[in-house]
Amino acid sequence: MNFSVPDFVSFFGKRSKPLIGLDITTSSIKLIELARVGDSYRVEAYAAEPTPHSAINEKAIVDADAVGEAINRAVRRSGARSKDVAVAISGDAAITKLIQMPRALSRRELEAQVEMQADQYIPFPMDEVSYDFDVIGPSEKDPEMQDILLVATRTENVEQRQAAVAAAGLNARIIDVEAFALENACRLLTHQMVDGGQERTIALVDFGASTTTFSVLRSLRVIYTRDFAFGGQQLTEEVMRTYGLSMEEAGRAKKEGGLPGNFQADVLDPFIDDMTQQVSRSMQFYLASGGGRDQPEQILVCGGCANIAGVADVIASRLGISTERGDPLGQMKLSSKAKAQGVKRDATALLTACGLALRSFD
Repeated sequence: MNFSVPDFVSFFGKRSKPLIGLDITTSSIKLIELARVGDSYRVEAYAAEPTPHSAINEKAIVDADAVGEAINRAVRRSGARSKDVAVAISGDAAITKLIQMPRALSRRELEAQVEMQADQYIPFPMDEVSYDFDVIGPSEKDPEMQDILLVATRTENVEQRQAAVAAAGLNARIIDVEAFALENACRLLTHQMVDGGQERTIALVDFGASTTTFSVLRSLRVIYTRDFAFGGQQLTEEVMRTYGLSMEEAGRAKKEGGLPGNFQADVLDPFIDDMTQQVSRSMQFYLASGGGRDQPEQILVCGGCANIAGVADVIASRLGISTERGDPLGQMKLSSKAKAQGVKRDATALLTACGLALRSFD
């Protein structure tokens, strides 16, 4: 974490040293370390650990030491060499605002102007806020101005992640936003996109444990995103209720099988219907969100639920849009260590972690 001025946090910092991409969620802690190989990447190290019970409450880390211990276990198992980490805050914990500043300003002058004006755009006391900005480019509205992306969050969101990472003996060098990490990771999905995603509108649905993110990309830039409460945890809970299992037993049964013959018809098929309805509803929200919205030409489904057999086919049939299971590791080589940790099996759930690890090569 690099602070240039008080309460100024490096969302957009550049790194030359390798970074571990660390995705901390309510259900799991996933880390991945990448290396560049020519025009592609290789997975050097990977591991995942369950998130300690009650350590995270509504995306806020309430027990940094417990989370740190889980991170440390994952690091040891993965064999990752770097001590520097990129980690993300959730999108709903971040404030983003596109503002304009004169193009003639030097970097130092620009920093001073942003610092002076930031409180106009951030609805919290500035002594409780960490923020950063990035220069997007010349403004389309005024050639003398430039577009600046301002990003802010409550400092406690940053400090929670710093504390958990520090408890694992690591350094939080980059604090990102999940939506930015996801956009960054989309370059790893271009091998599955129509025309590599260029001049195309693609929907990306990332099913997490308790939260799903629906995003729409145009030429690989996110133009719409929506988070909603839905995820694989609901399937786990239904398995628990239906078969009288503990959470651990239900989670293991989901992955390894062995459930009664009525599981598909009574539990899994209704859940797939719910998944499809959530995607359809999100699509309608997107189309109604502004004039001239184009229906996506393709849907990529990611997250743990993307591994459910037949999900992509059901969504494609119901929505009438070509749908595939997204695989960000599809064009990567894998180290023997990463293979041993089952990284390929977990690939669909690694968008955020991969997007964070890619900050190594900014």
